[in-house]
Amino acid sequence: MLNIAVTGAAGRMGARLINAVTQAENMCLCGAIEHAGHSTCGQDAGVLAGCGELGVTVVDDLRSGLAQADILIDFTFPEVTLENARVCAEMGKGLVIGSTGFTPQQREELSQIGSGIGIVLAPNMSVGVNACFKLLKEAASILGQDFDVEIVEMHHNQKKDSPSGTAVRMGEIVADELGRDYNQVANFHREGMCGARTHEEIGMQTVRGGDIVGEHTVYFIGMGERIEISHRAMSRDMFARGAVRACQWLQGKESGIYDMQDVLELR
Repeated sequence: MLNIAVTGAAGRMGARLINAVTQAENMCLCGAIEHAGHSTCGQDAGVLAGCGELGVTVVDDLRSGLAQADILIDFTFPEVTLENARVCAEMGKGLVIGSTGFTPQQREELSQIGSGIGIVLAPNMSVGVNACFKLLKEAASILGQDFDVEIVEMHHNQKKDSPSGTAVRMGEIVADELGRDYNQVANFHREGMCGARTHEEIGMQTVRGGDIVGEHTVYFIGMGERIEISHRAMSRDMFARGAVRACQWLQGKESGIYDMQDVLELR
């Protein structure tokens, strides 16, 4: 039996993760963590998640919540995730990260932490999105330098980082395949007399509104033709199922940083 702890347990994503863990074979929820002073502390995590009483109380102390766990699932925020990762390293716990918005320096720190524990770090846990990552690499390779690339992403109005981690990863994959530096060619803003589009730039456009779970489209635009590779998320359950799959895959793996391409054997 694989014992799992979930942080951010009282949030929308936390509820979906708890449900996914309890529905998975050979997997057990043994820890539910929230930030200090959260109003749900002391309550049953299963009742809060809508899947019935589990006998797992929400706590605000990470170490106690992790005591019986093999792996922590973290879909919080970069600063919180880094703190949690340090504790996981101290306690020898695996870590599956669905948080987005990491800076290059934060990703480097996670890589260093990954030298001591197994970590799956992915901007998107969806199996479908990760299939799109592979398709984008192949499309960029086939189409080459003759097509302009634009990426449009849409999310709910509460999302804090922009563009999404998934959109950034899509841009990085395409740029790398085309021999470009994403950090140099990504264009996040066009306004006024900004001049003609450069050949190498990759447009990154963001839409925020309502309760959109997540939509991403990459446009390869040529002369007289256009190719679109899109993914639309209908619910958060697909992210939760991907995280569960990552936990199952991570069990018994050597220390290091992995992603969903590793989990799904898409490399």
